[in-house]
Amino acid sequence: MSEFNEKYRSRFEKLSSTNVSDALDALGLKGSTYGIRPMWHTMGKIVGPVVTVKLTAAGLTKGKYHLGIKAIDAAEPGDVILIDNGGRLDTSCWGGILANGAKLKGISGVVIDGAMRDLDDCIEADFNVYARGTVVATARGRIMEEETNCMVQFAGVQVRPGDIAFGDRSGVVIVPQEKIEEVLVKAEELYEKEEAMIAAMRSGKSALQVDEEFHYEKMLK
Repeated sequence: MSEFNEKYRSRFEKLSSTNVSDALDALGLKGSTYGIRPMWHTMGKIVGPVVTVKLTAAGLTKGKYHLGIKAIDAAEPGDVILIDNGGRLDTSCWGGILANGAKLKGISGVVIDGAMRDLDDCIEADFNVYARGTVVATARGRIMEEETNCMVQFAGVQVRPGDIAFGDRSGVVIVPQEKIEEVLVKAEELYEKEEAMIAAMRSGKSALQVDEEFHYEKMLK
């Protein structure tokens, strides 16, 4: 079992992406993305160290492998494949064959700054895909893999191999690998405060009373 799976996975899985995003803000870290969502309601929470894929336009220089294949080969069980396609929605960069290969490898899921296709195949494979949308157009002849496991930009956030991607129905956040423990401690603190606020309202206190008691506006200070 990897160090992440052993030490951190269960702690992340108790949280939401918004807990983690708030913790990042409180610590002055940039990690909250936008516009990337699970592609179907059955797709679950996703968390793990990333294997990155950087894409570029197809042209006279040819790629040696179909995009994503090297990332699947490099990934360990529980990892997340993270694809930087610059937010493009006119061409797919993930599909059913890749989803099945990744599922069999034990990969947690894929997060894509761009579009995917073969959604039905991904659902059937029970493989988690987070992206900006779906499209039918193939990647072949349109885009190619430039590099695997390099630093990329993902929805405005710097991401390096081994950083942590966390996603749920609210969206995706990136946690720098050097800050995992610090972010988790803060996120857990915020989670507990929010749970206490909800419990207080359910016990009969008004929202205004709870806001004044817990200083909700200043929770990230």
